[in-house]
Amino acid sequence: MARFLAGRLADGLVAILGVVSIVFVISRLLGDPTVLLLPLGATEQQLAELRAALGLDRPLWEQYFAFLAGAAQGDFGQSFQFMRPALQVVLERMPATMALALSALMIGIVLGALAGSLAALYRGTAIEAGVMVLALLGQATPVFWLGLLLILLVAVDLGLLPTGGYDGPASLILPALTLGTFTTASIARLLRSSMLEVLRDDHVRTARAKGLLPGTVFLWHVARNSLIPVVTMAGILAGELLGGSVVTETVFSWPGVGRIIVQAMEAKDFPVVQAGVMVIATTFVLVNLLVDLLYGVLDPRIRSRG
Repeated sequence: MARFLAGRLADGLVAILGVVSIVFVISRLLGDPTVLLLPLGATEQQLAELRAALGLDRPLWEQYFAFLAGAAQGDFGQSFQFMRPALQVVLERMPATMALALSALMIGIVLGALAGSLAALYRGTAIEAGVMVLALLGQATPVFWLGLLLILLVAVDLGLLPTGGYDGPASLILPALTLGTFTTASIARLLRSSMLEVLRDDHVRTARAKGLLPGTVFLWHVARNSLIPVVTMAGILAGELLGGSVVTETVFSWPGVGRIIVQAMEAKDFPVVQAGVMVIATTFVLVNLLVDLLYGVLDPRIRSRG
C-alpha cells in the first residue's frame, strides 16, 4: 500500500508540474501587465523600471525556475492587483469554491443515484426512457446557458432566489444546481449501466434463490457492487467541478477561485493565475488519491490484492 501511495503521489506531482508549467507559459503570452498597472501616458522608462521591479525583464527560463523555486516553498509572489501574496488571495476564496463544488457534487450524487437506480430497476419502461432522455439533455446543456436561464426564470421572473453574488445560503442554490446538472446526468447513466451488469451476475441470482428480501438483495448485492465505477466517476467529476466552476462563478458572480482566476487573467496578474491553478490542480490530485483509497473499502478483493 505504501508503494502504491508513493507511486500515486509521484504521478500527481508530475501532473501538477505539467499543468503549472503550461499555465506559466500561456500567462506570459497574455501581454505585458505593466501597461495596465501604470496610468496612461507612462514613459517607456517607467514601464522598464516596473518590469525590473516585478522581475519581468529577466529571460523566460530564469523566471520559470524562480517561479518553481518559490512555488516549492509556497511562495507564488505578490499579486499585481492586490499587492498581497498571491496564494493568500487565492486561499481566501477557496472556501466559496469548495462550498459550490461540494454542493454540486452532493446534488449530482443524490439525484444521479436515485435516477440511475430507477432506470435500472424499471428497465424497458417509460421511467427508464424518461431518465435517459433527461440525462442526455443534462450532459448536452451548456453550463453558461443553463445558468442564465435559471437566473431569468427563478431569480428575475419569480424573484425566489438571488441573481448572483453571495448573500447567504440561498445564493448557493442556483449555482449549485447549474454546476450539478452535468454531474447528475453522468452518474445516472453510469450507475444504470453498472447496475444492469451486476443484476446479471451469479451472486445476485443466488441471493434471490436463497429467498432474501428484494431490498436486501438490492442494497448489499447490487448497489454496493455497482458503486466502484461511480466512485471513480465522482472523483473525476469532483476535480472537474473545481476547474469547471470558473464559468459558473463568472455567470453568478460567485466569489470563488474560478472567478478570481478570470479576473487575474484579464488584469494579467500572473502570480494569482499561477497560484489559483496550482491550488485547483493539487486539490484534484488529492481527491483522486482519496478515491483510490475508497476502492478498498467498497471492494475487499481490491484491498486484499493491495
